[in-house]
Amino acid sequence: MSGAASTPAGAPAHASVDAAGWYGAALRYDSPNVDARPDGVAIELLVIHNISLPGGQFGLPHIADLFTNRVDFTAHASFADLRGLQVSSHFLIRRDGRVIQFASTCARAWHAGVSQFEGRGQCNDFSIGVEMEGSDFVPFAPAQYAALATLTAALQARHPLRAVRGHEHVAPGRKTDPGPHFDWICYHAALAKMAHPAPEDGAKLVPAHPTLTFPPRTAVVKPAHQKK
Repeated sequence: MSGAASTPAGAPAHASVDAAGWYGAALRYDSPNVDARPDGVAIELLVIHNISLPGGQFGLPHIADLFTNRVDFTAHASFADLRGLQVSSHFLIRRDGRVIQFASTCARAWHAGVSQFEGRGQCNDFSIGVEMEGSDFVPFAPAQYAALATLTAALQARHPLRAVRGHEHVAPGRKTDPGPHFDWICYHAALAKMAHPAPEDGAKLVPAHPTLTFPPRTAVVKPAHQKK
């Protein structure tokens, strides 16, 4: 692991993403499973996932091991299916709200796989991936929604994000996460209360998109500082 300090449940509202793409409120744990984004591609999409290893078990080191190619395949019978898999995500939000970052937001993490958004394939090229520690079968923790909202606001201040979707929305029929227990309304409410952070190098920021769109049948949330 390297760099930044870890984040307690409920990241500070002033947490920001720096010009190199690192979130100041996250524990940094670099993944080798990243590469460069295509030149000139704007980072417009946030993709929410869920993950637990083994399935339904939380608080263990295996997710970080997966994203850094260090899985002990003898630790659980189900891990045999992970052999040869090389994946990553930009962020992982633990059950207690702690945030771990595996890749700079300026880099392309390998999280969405075969995917499509508004007719565009290869979502990894223009998206940021956030893994919520959880599963399709249990509710997520309040601290996770608070941390996700804080992170989202920081990402909007750094990148021209205009939409957030679940993995299930960009890979329908193939993926189901973040699943039926992800409370989009709770996420909306938490994000609506957030003000965008103001990093010291604010002059280099890309202006936040005025409206961040959500999956169909969920509300549209405007950043708090742009509300009338």
